[in-house]
Parts: sequence; structure tokens; C-alpha cells
Amino acid sequence: MLKWGKYVAVATLVVMFIPATAKAAKDELIIGISQFPTGFHPNLSSHVALSLIHGMTRRSFTVYDADWKLICLLCAELPTRSDGTIRDWQTEDGTPGLEVDYAIRDDAVWGDGTPVTTKDVLFTWQVGRVPEAGINNQELYRRMENIVALDDKRFTIQWNKRTCDAEAINDFEIVPAHLEATAAEDPAQYRSRNIYDSEPTNAGLYFGPYRISRVEPGASVTLEPNPTWWGQKPQFKRIVVRTIENTAALEANLLSGEIDYIAGEDGISLDQALTFQKRHGDEYNVVFKPGLFYEHIDLNLDNSILSDLRVRQALLHAIDREAMSERLFEGKQPVAHTSIHPLDSVHVGEVRKYAFDTKRAGELLDEAGWTDIRGGVRHNAAGEPLRLEIMTTSGNRVRELVEQVIQSNLRDAGVDLRIRNEPARVYFGRTLRQREYTGLAMFAWFSSPQNVPRTTLHSTMIPTAENSWSGQNYTGYVSPAMDEAIDKVEVECGAAEQAKWWRTIQTEYAENLPVLPLYFRANAFIMPKWLSGVTPTGHQYPSTLWIENWTAQ
Repeated sequence: MLKWGKYVAVATLVVMFIPATAKAAKDELIIGISQFPTGFHPNLSSHVALSLIHGMTRRSFTVYDADWKLICLLCAELPTRSDGTIRDWQTEDGTPGLEVDYAIRDDAVWGDGTPVTTKDVLFTWQVGRVPEAGINNQELYRRMENIVALDDKRFTIQWNKRTCDAEAINDFEIVPAHLEATAAEDPAQYRSRNIYDSEPTNAGLYFGPYRISRVEPGASVTLEPNPTWWGQKPQFKRIVVRTIENTAALEANLLSGEIDYIAGEDGISLDQALTFQKRHGDEYNVVFKPGLFYEHIDLNLDNSILSDLRVRQALLHAIDREAMSERLFEGKQPVAHTSIHPLDSVHVGEVRKYAFDTKRAGELLDEAGWTDIRGGVRHNAAGEPLRLEIMTTSGNRVRELVEQVIQSNLRDAGVDLRIRNEPARVYFGRTLRQREYTGLAMFAWFSSPQNVPRTTLHSTMIPTAENSWSGQNYTGYVSPAMDEAIDKVEVECGAAEQAKWWRTIQTEYAENLPVLPLYFRANAFIMPKWLSGVTPTGHQYPSTLWIENWTAQ
């Protein structure tokens, strides 16, 4: 998850330029990113910075590769109906479900030498089934009716739904039972007691090419090769992931040689990268990768102002997104009308669109009762001003600028928009997760191909204290039509049915506007000439999942 920020003054930076070629033939790589992870547990935190680190330290059972093809990483091979490893099944009450067989790689070992086994699979599933543990994707574990361990390496998942993508268990991130069992004895305390956050340098937590060897909170994460890694030996003997929240300073650190590479998944904005390429393209490789990254504004629908659809429509009409795309990003980041990218095969183009139209925005606000304009700000019959607050992460230059553009656009429509931003660790760690923002929250989602937006748009995914803040429906959106479409698109697998329900999801989104879509991002990967092997994916699974292919030449 990536987010936005407020304009802040940046001190003048004195930069000493070191030619990029001087960095050749090295065994250390320093990666610069703009945010620090809000935690290290793979099932308790959801953050793009963490996904970059986990790409080097972990392997999921299944992921999408750079060609957007589903592949096995931790599993031996993908199950299929044709080979009998996906079978129809029924729950005890007769509900149609599926049985799916998996095998863990024989050579998979945790970093402390303990084999990865079905004990870890069962433990992770059991913790995930307890709501008090606060696992992010509780819906995944509710659907796993049962898991049967056939031996140390083979297991069968019994699903209580016949879904269309049962072979994909990308989000089933196992954790080591031999280390985490004690912390999970009291599920309500698991979030604060888990070893990933209390002892993140414990080697036994990881089974990727690297393991975490040092953490400087808020500043950097150091990784060293994992001696128990079963795959190709990585070249770099040390990788440092350094967080520099101010993106202007992030760029300056690259030019001064303090960092080697700015990660595209969580680096500088496109406008910065375009300018950087013009100035320094001879010294660095700059790769622009469009993908399933969607900048938007979540709206707190518990706010009585934003609960009015006419107000939400007016806000979107009042924002000049086309000018934003052209002037800030040279058209490389197209306007979004829903959350589904045109590159995705399930994208629907024929949905309601909201062109920039300040006059129409005013008409809608009049209809909603905000008719009395005083000092340029609309008021309702009770004399209350049309005042809202927008939040995002501080320090990101482009998001600070976008906030100001939106503030100016809305002022022209009579809306008093106040900016209040927070550091990423606070914004993601609490404000969004516990729905503490009062009005608008600007950030981005990143997803996989054909990703069903259950966690963000289904009514059962609204985080509450009762469900330990599980779910990512931060808006509080409730729509029976959206719920039905999400439920059906997962289980009705024919081409016609899939097309129907994907159309409903996108149509309902565009009609109801629980979220204000802004634009689809293109990420900029800025690499020294000596670094090779980095392959951007264009979706939520990061390039670091293939870190063993990265080399210095």
C-alpha cells in the first residue's frame, strides 16, 4: 500500500556527485525507499515497503510473475483438475466446496535449519481462524474449512466455496510454528507479542535468499544471505533497505552515492523521475513500468457530509484529474474511473465517468443543501461550513503537490479542504487501519491481476474493534449489490458470468463512489548502470522476489 502527503519546506541539500560507474563490481547493495514498514509479520502488516523486504526473505506458495502468470514458489507444482489435485467436495452441511492438494518443496528450510513442514501450515491456519489474533485477511481463513496434513510436506485444503481460482493461495503466508507457538497462546495479544515484531532478526523467521540481520526502526533494514536458502545463491553479501521519507532527499541521496538504487515500488514520484531522467539519464537506467497501482482517495462514509452521494459526485467533478495527469506526469499516469486498470483483462471501460466540471459540482452541492456561500465557502441551512480534512503521508513531494491542487480545485467549488498529514508509520499503522481519519484519505492500492476487491469493498471487511481491525474497507462502504457481485464473481466461473459480475463491480463503484479514483500509476525504477537483473512486475508481487537474479557488473 502506498500513500500521499502535504507540502513541507525542504532544507537546501548540498550534494557531492559521484559517478555511477564508480559503484561497479560491489557486493553490497543499498536500496532507497520512501516508507518504513509498519511491522514485519506477513499476516499482520500490509505495506509495500514490507512486501519489498519479504520478497528477499520469504517465498509465498503461489504468486504472479512478471508475465502475470501464476507460478509456484514454495509449492512443488500448481494443482489442477486434470491431474486430480483439485476435486469437488462438500462440507458437513452439504455446502459445495473444493479439496485442493499441495506439496511443499522438499528442500524448503527455515533460516535456523528447521524444515518447512505442514506443522507450519496447520499452525498458521489455526491462528488465522481466531478473530482475536487480528490477521489481515480473515476471509481467507474462514473459507479454509479444514486443512489435512498428509505427511510433513503434503497437505489438502478443504474450501467451503467452489471458487474459480482455488489453485492460487498467494495470501496464505505461513509462519514458523516452532517459534511463534508461544506468542500465539493468547490470540488477543498476538499482534503485540509475535516474534516478527519483537525479534525481527531471528533467522528462523525467514526462508528466502536473505534474512534480516539488523533493524534500525524508522531508518533501515539490513539483510544478509540466508545459508539455508535452497535456490540460486544471491550475489550481494549485504543489502541495506534505507528509508528516506522525503522524496527530494531520497533523490539527493542517490546522486550523492549514499544509496545505489531507488525501488520503483516505493520510491520517487513519476514527475521527479521524468525530470531526473532528463538530467541524469546518461548515468542511470530509468525504467517506467505501468501497472496495477491505483492512486485514490478513501472517503469516511460515517461523515454526514460524505454520506451524501451528491457531495461525493461533486467532489470528483471538481477535481481536474486530466490536467493533473498531463501537467504533472506527461500523460504517463492516466485518469482512473474505477479501481480496475485497463491493462487488466477484466477491465470495463463503459462506466459512469466524472469529467472536470466546476459548474456541475456546484449544482450537485446546491441539491445537497450547501447553498449559502460566505467568504467563498458553502454553508448549509444550519449555518455549518462545507469543511473537510484530507490526510496522507508526509514527505512525498508529488502527493503534497496533488493535495494542493485538489485543495485549490475544491475551493473553486466552495469546499474548505484542510490538509493534515502524518508519518507513514502512524498513517498506515493506526489512522487508516482503525478508521481514525475524519474525511478524505489519499493513498494507493496495488493488486494482482484479476484481483477481487473483497477486502476493500465488501461490507464484511470494515475494520472494527470487535474484529481486531481486520479488513481494508476503510470507507465503511455497505452495498448489497457490491457484496453480491464480489461473492458471485468468485464462484461463477463461466466467461459470461465472470463478465457480468466484473461489470457490476465496476459499475457499482462508479455509480456510488465510496472512493474518489485519481489515476493509475507508472512506477519509476532508477538503477545504476552496473545493476542488472531487476525485472519490474507491474503488480503487487515485487521485483525483489527474484533478488537472486540481481547482479553487479
